Amino acid sequence: MINEIFPFKLAVDATALAGTALWSLALYLGLSPIGQWVIEQLIRWFNFAERSLYTSQQEYERTRRIREAQNTFFASLLSIVPFLAVGALCNYAVEIGLGSSWAISMGTIACISCGVYELGRRDGQSD
Repeated sequence: MINEIFPFKLAVDATALAGTALWSLALYLGLSPIGQWVIEQLIRWFNFAERSLYTSQQEYERTRRIREAQNTFFASLLSIVPFLAVGALCNYAVEIGLGSSWAISMGTIACISCGVYELGRRDGQSD
């Protein structure tokens, strides 16, 4: 199907894609305070950029709640982009260091480890 859309052949390495996704999920779980910080900064930036588009204070205040909810949604979606980039680098480093057969295995181990760490961190915060 992808070859029908593009006039050129697009080769996608499934192992690299899966490894990158696993590593980015592991980093997103393990570094969740950084992920929250990224979301907050994106929300601030989106709200600031959106405010500059309005000339009328009444119109801005009338649609404020809806736009802020929309900006929060977009910020949470875009917050994974840095983790995808770093996850791709981690996956590449594992492929170079250990070989391509270890890429998904190490990504899975990283996901499990970071998931357990995040559960323990949240449990420690609730005490």
